Amino acid sequence: MLNHLRPALTLVVALTALLGLAYPLAVTGIAQVAMPAAANGSRIERNGAVIGSELIGQAFGTDRYFWPRPSATGPDAYNAAASSGSNLGATSARLKERVEAEIGRLTATGIATPVPADAVTTSGSGLDPHISPAFARAQVARVAKARGLSETEVANLVENRIEGRVFGFIGEPRVNVLKLNLALDAHGT
Repeated sequence: MLNHLRPALTLVVALTALLGLAYPLAVTGIAQVAMPAAANGSRIERNGAVIGSELIGQAFGTDRYFWPRPSATGPDAYNAAASSGSNLGATSARLKERVEAEIGRLTATGIATPVPADAVTTSGSGLDPHISPAFARAQVARVAKARGLSETEVANLVENRIEGRVFGFIGEPRVNVLKLNLALDAHGT
């Protein structure tokens, strides 16, 4: 029996060392050298302090900032530890009620109808850091008024922050909300 057990244990230890330690350490080391910002979570820093990540949405609720799309991470919006979709299907009455309530809230703030779809729907992770250019443009008047800026100034900030499709054909144009709001803060007022 020991003749059968020894090779199995040796193989488990060897593969654990190779695939559980050596390979992850090698990949981490290569990532740190090749793309350190991405390897460390695409963090955004301000005055030496980490204030967010390019990859994880954050809640912005005041009129002075652009709002992200709704979060589906449960009672604590944009909780990265609870990343998940809502799992509500297209025929769900609860989803319909939530979307209608969100449309009502947004139109009450001055966003014209039709409201962009990403303004009222959550992403698959519930943490999407991007909004569509249409949703960003729909918020320009509100943000400009709250900051005492011209709509043209704020609209230019939006247009300059639109990210194109990956490799020119993958995905849709998008605006990173945190980066846009940081640009807005840097612009002043």
